[in-house]
Amino acid sequence: MGDLGVQVQFCLAHLTRDVKFLTTLDARTSKYGARLLDRLRALFRVIHRRERMQPERFERALERERKEIVRAARHPPWTREARNMAERFRRHADAYFRFITTPGVEPTNNLAEQALRFVVIDRRITQGTRGAAGRVWCERIWTAVATCRQQGRSVFEFLHSALHAHLTGQPAPSLLPV
Repeated sequence: MGDLGVQVQFCLAHLTRDVKFLTTLDARTSKYGARLLDRLRALFRVIHRRERMQPERFERALERERKEIVRAARHPPWTREARNMAERFRRHADAYFRFITTPGVEPTNNLAEQALRFVVIDRRITQGTRGAAGRVWCERIWTAVATCRQQGRSVFEFLHSALHAHLTGQPAPSLLPV
């Protein structure tokens, strides 16, 4: 199955974490990681100066830093971790920097992670489920909770309406934005 034409933005915060890990390894890998980390920090400095820059200058600065990161990733030392990182850039550089060319795309997935945080905590506390029916129920309730929170809707009111609709044979309420 192909990629179905979907464009993704990989999280730069997670990439930064993985690059920081490289700096804890042997001297050659650490030096490679430090070089990449310096370039990523330069990119984030540009991102944080966005409000003080003209849009064209901001876009040029982002593109310049993107090129520097990709260039710095090209020649890793012969260690497994460094070569894996270089391969990630070779295969997915566009997905790490899609936010540069696509308006409205954020460089990190902080909003998605915040939306899923309660799911991770619930799963950790309850140890998850043992059967398919339990997994399906959890997926559905977690989706309803996350969607209601994002829309500023009451989870209780939505569930009450859903149950009432079910018991009275009415159509279920929608989770689509109103």
